[in-house]
Amino acid sequence: IFAAIAIPSYQAYVRRAQASQAQQEVQRIAGELERWKSRNFNYIGFTDAEAKSIAKYTTFEVRDGVDTSKQLTDTGAVGQSWVIKAINDDGGNFTFLMTSTGLQCKSKTKVNVTYAGCGTEATGKEEW
Repeated sequence: IFAAIAIPSYQAYVRRAQASQAQQEVQRIAGELERWKSRNFNYIGFTDAEAKSIAKYTTFEVRDGVDTSKQLTDTGAVGQSWVIKAINDDGGNFTFLMTSTGLQCKSKTKVNVTYAGCGTEATGKEEW
């Protein structure tokens, strides 16, 4: 009985901790992007080689805000805006999105998180 209560509670605790770390890493990358722009007048050429892998489930993608098929290091990137996505492969945890235009959302359904948004509240979208 104790294990039936303790194990799910512990798993929920670990997921919350991983989500918090991913959210902090997205905010750190956003700060690095702004420092890059203050030195270079745009985001072109930005690479975040230090994007940490939070646990083994989260990967980070930084893309051009105008053409999200391009990274900021790609030729043809506009470089005037950005989007960051922290993709979590654990179905019980959040995938995060943050843009240079101020959009900050998350959803536990990672297919709903595109570079343009996180779906709707009916599909699990939450602001952060």
